[in-house]
Amino acid sequence: MRSRLRGFTLIELLVVVVIMLLAYTLAAPLVSSGVASTEMKAAARQLAAGLRKARSEAVARRVETTVTVDVEGRRFQVAGDSRSYALPAGVELSLFTAESERSGPSTGAIRFYPDGGSTGGRITLAARDRRYEVDVNWLTGKVTILD
Repeated sequence: MRSRLRGFTLIELLVVVVIMLLAYTLAAPLVSSGVASTEMKAAARQLAAGLRKARSEAVARRVETTVTVDVEGRRFQVAGDSRSYALPAGVELSLFTAESERSGPSTGAIRFYPDGGSTGGRITLAARDRRYEVDVNWLTGKVTILD
């Protein structure tokens, strides 16, 4: 008697490959948007950390400190720090701050005072359907991230 070989036929393998390709094409956009969302959340946290650092420096050193935001360049810099922090390229940035802190059409700052207060303001990061707002309370200087 002949023993029968067990295995998969070429047709069965092709069907499995086609199903896997379909699953990948449907799942890829979901995964890539998750990465963008994670990157955006990290950018909002980095910006909030820079603002908190500026507030702490103002209180500790008893001097006014600013965080300058370049909306077009998607960058921010904390006064006294030589580094300039870049935000992701796919993120739209907008700045709402006191008119006296505007230094150009796309550049402005949020100022922190030695008593912990600030000029206040809001920096919005947006991409696709995701949006984070980094809010600075003018009275207390408290920095919060609004989702």
